[in-house]
Amino acid sequence: MSTLNKILYAEDEPDIQTITKMALSDLGGFDLKTCNNGAEAVEHAEAFAPDLILLDVMMPTMDGPSALKLIKKIDSLKNTPVIFMTAKAQSHEVQQYLDLGAIDVIAKPFDPMTLASNITDIYNKHS
Repeated sequence: MSTLNKILYAEDEPDIQTITKMALSDLGGFDLKTCNNGAEAVEHAEAFAPDLILLDVMMPTMDGPSALKLIKKIDSLKNTPVIFMTAKAQSHEVQQYLDLGAIDVIAKPFDPMTLASNITDIYNKHS
């Protein structure tokens, strides 16, 4: 089982970025690289070489599903697990994200106190 250390995170809302950074970096101890949209995530993903990619679904410039499709085309990242974060987490939407290749979906709003352990549990279940 591989260890989860580096997380690439794409989110366009500054408030949510701050809460997530606190939850994952400060509380969770992860090395977190934050991007403001899917295009930035695709641009930085290969060089950062994350263990996990966390994508907001709805972002300007490039949304999460579009970013996932491009990331999966990068050889060194095609097996990197991806989790979507979204306020739209109805079961048919969640299934669409899983069909795109995500390993799970975290609904917003999330609990910052348990986010790191939730992500670790999901990662371990799929690694």
